[in-house]
Amino acid sequence: MARIAGVNIPTNKRVEIALTYIHGIGRSKARKITEKLGIGPEKRVQDLTDQEVLHIRESIDADHNVEGDLRRETAMNIKRLMDLACYRGLRHRKGLPVRGQRTHINARTRKGKAKPIAGKKK
Repeated sequence: MARIAGVNIPTNKRVEIALTYIHGIGRSKARKITEKLGIGPEKRVQDLTDQEVLHIRESIDADHNVEGDLRRETAMNIKRLMDLACYRGLRHRKGLPVRGQRTHINARTRKGKAKPIAGKKK
């Protein structure tokens, strides 16, 4: 099992797909990395040489913000909004949708399980 950016990537998948297991790398970034290093799109992780794995690891470390650093940066951005007490920060603080979605009917994912209101029945 190859370990890149602190993540064990699966060995039986194609390299392009396996790289998406790293937080911060999607399909398009994975494709660009493999094209840049000259790794074929049909090549599997188990078929990579140690040198190719090393090149992938170095390329990701040099050019991309991934895993812990990316998570930390995202958390700091949200914390900054909350400290500023701007509208988006207040929505984060209250646990409501941030980007203008309606909350009257939907937003259960963000608001959590529906809580019954006592004394509502008639």
